[in-house]
Amino acid sequence: MIAWLIGAPTLFVGATLAVLTARRSARGARRALFAMTGGLLTAALAVLIVALGAGSAHAQTAAAAASSGGSNSGALIGAGIAIAGSCLGAGLAVAYTGAAALALMSERPELFGRAMVVVGLAEGIAIYGLVVAVLLIGKS
Repeated sequence: MIAWLIGAPTLFVGATLAVLTARRSARGARRALFAMTGGLLTAALAVLIVALGAGSAHAQTAAAAASSGGSNSGALIGAGIAIAGSCLGAGLAVAYTGAAALALMSERPELFGRAMVVVGLAEGIAIYGLVVAVLLIGKS
């Protein structure tokens, strides 16, 4: 888990720098692609080594936790993924529908209500993720 906490932000920063470099030239884009691929492979190898090295210790702690009533870490991780994915999707949907709604309202202001309904429907995606997260946490 610690490898992900260190590796994920590092990969994000590396990918951001690679995209910024790729915008400057085609040769830089190729270099950035190779650098990102190498970084992902290195991170995957590091996570694999950590997971294989801690396998026996993790199995013992998991068996102890299961005998004492279990833990709800899987449900919490699932809830976090549900919230993150739905909020990301809602943000993208609102960005595109909001821009289109503003463009529509600049030409035909009488269609304000219809445009806002579409933007509101895009916001519903985040609420669905919240409901799924609450259900996941409630089951554990």
